Amino acid sequence: MTRFRPALSPLSCLLWGCILAAVESRLSRTNLRSTRAGLGGFDPGDPAPEFRVHTLDGEFIFQPKNQSSPGSSLIIHAFTNKSAFLEALWSSNESLSDLVEFLPLNAQVLFLSADDQAAEQALWMRDQVHSAAGSRWKEIFPRLHFSPIPVHALGNWIPRVLYTWGCGGHNCGLAQAVFTSPEWASPVIAKRLNARYDWLNGRWGSEPYILAEAGDGCKPVAEVFGAVAWVSEGGCSFFTKIKTMSESNATGVLVYALPGNPIQDMNCVGDECNTTLSIPAAMLHIQPAVVQALAKRKPVNVSFQVTPSPQVFFAVNQQGELAEMGWSLYPSFRFLCWQAQWFDFYSDLLEHVKRPASVVRVFDKALMQGEAGAQAVVELPPDLLEYDVLELDAALSCPGLRDETCAHWDHTVQLFVCCDQISPYCKLELGRWITAFRRGTGRWLTDVSPLIALLDGQRCSLTMKTVPWAMPWMTSLNLRFGYSNHSGNTSEKLHPYKLSPLYNGQEQFDRDYNTKFQEIKFDIPAATKKVELYAVITGHGSDDNQCCEFCVTSHYFLINSVSNNTLTFDSAGSALGCTLRVGDGGVPNEHGTWLYGRGGWCDGLQVNPWTIDITPQLDMTGPNTILYFGLYDGRNPNPTRDTGYIIMYSYLIFYK
Repeated sequence: MTRFRPALSPLSCLLWGCILAAVESRLSRTNLRSTRAGLGGFDPGDPAPEFRVHTLDGEFIFQPKNQSSPGSSLIIHAFTNKSAFLEALWSSNESLSDLVEFLPLNAQVLFLSADDQAAEQALWMRDQVHSAAGSRWKEIFPRLHFSPIPVHALGNWIPRVLYTWGCGGHNCGLAQAVFTSPEWASPVIAKRLNARYDWLNGRWGSEPYILAEAGDGCKPVAEVFGAVAWVSEGGCSFFTKIKTMSESNATGVLVYALPGNPIQDMNCVGDECNTTLSIPAAMLHIQPAVVQALAKRKPVNVSFQVTPSPQVFFAVNQQGELAEMGWSLYPSFRFLCWQAQWFDFYSDLLEHVKRPASVVRVFDKALMQGEAGAQAVVELPPDLLEYDVLELDAALSCPGLRDETCAHWDHTVQLFVCCDQISPYCKLELGRWITAFRRGTGRWLTDVSPLIALLDGQRCSLTMKTVPWAMPWMTSLNLRFGYSNHSGNTSEKLHPYKLSPLYNGQEQFDRDYNTKFQEIKFDIPAATKKVELYAVITGHGSDDNQCCEFCVTSHYFLINSVSNNTLTFDSAGSALGCTLRVGDGGVPNEHGTWLYGRGGWCDGLQVNPWTIDITPQLDMTGPNTILYFGLYDGRNPNPTRDTGYIIMYSYLIFYK
């Protein structure tokens, strides 16, 4: 729960000396209470204690949530002018507009400054948002709080989290360029912002580079051969500058902002992004000493470093628990909004699992690693056939409490069930998820009700596993059995009572892919009133067409040679395809290119089943056929290298 206390007089906001004296007295009392409470270090998941902070417009008070109902989520951001990334974040109108447009209604943000100029920066930050918000300022203003008190003077527990959690990962910490010259007594150190790495493949090395003047970088310059090109902004796009310097055999590009201009996010635009560039590039402010030395033809070297800094983002979720914010891959407040959106999802999930259900505990933070994965044998409810709802309540966490302990790659996780070793249903897939990329947050509720028919015994063995070489995960899983809601006297309640496996396993998506699937003949059991096609399909790998992870594939189930049922992954390869799934539980702010749409899946998300009622397409009294095939760009796949693959489990579900 949070409360906001307005100031007594707007004029007092200008009298910083009086304000600081009053706040110092109040914070001393707060700090004394914290000391008496014996607060230790903080970890993600710990409850956030009460605090209060003076703001430009009054006082922001945070109190732990009332346990009977969740509160708002709270994002805490500590700005520092030492960071080029944060400068670009706050200087971009697009970034600020994203904050205004996408911040969830149930989220608040507390803006702090880690610098001594906190009072000036608080006013500047508020003005920046106000300018971007325009007519929407009154709508968002009550949820934004700007404090003029430097982080080091807050006197509460917030600095302890910022300092102990630290910040040194991708676009975190202080990225810097270090210039040296025989003419100088000491190096010139400038903050820098690297170009987005998802379209620029080059990386800065650890050894010093020679720096060479290259004008605006829009035309070839022979002098940059083997050197880092020193380039001014303007004249052409960032892409053109980097491409031109690459063709001039430069080893990297430094673009400097003209006097008075902020550092910008360097990115490709449109069709430019289809051309891969292989040299590193960064933007920084103009450095007069460097300009003068190069003008005099004096030698200048440049090297690159990242100095760790205090954390600049953390959060408190609706349950009052501390949480990490993950990685911001580029300077945009969308990343802050995505995390707040996920908090809303998680709060809704916790409310959902409070609903009545028969719960079977399978795993409770069990180690999932190696060939065996995580295994358990469970007893199912004796009245299993009375239920028509089955949900998988699954969670994945890392060995440690911090994201830095998490697996460095995304992996497919599958849940297999076997209730009778001789049953045809043995070792079939019950659920599928994709792990998050270096993030420990993840919990999902997946409706797999049609697969109740897989659980054909009172005692079942379940195995949850990923590739054996993956770093360890801790997995939790509950099976939730319940009843669907049927309203009205005419609603007929049907139960899945039988299933027939169709096409299952993993196959290479190559020129022979469709020859591996044969037509299947089947009859409809006499008691059946409905037949459903159930499939879970995902594409992985990257051939010369980026198949199957980032290419658009289509999957067809042809019934009786007449009716075609098609599943198409039309968002695969789209720039923000998986960000649209954050509200469904997709973990935001992962490392890597988690934002891109993929072939039927997203990092840190369950794979939802695709189901379709095919009853009207069938002959309920005679034989039927079904045939599956998959296409890329309307034709059979025909990659020339690095063949991708499809993982598919599909079933016919019979209801009565």
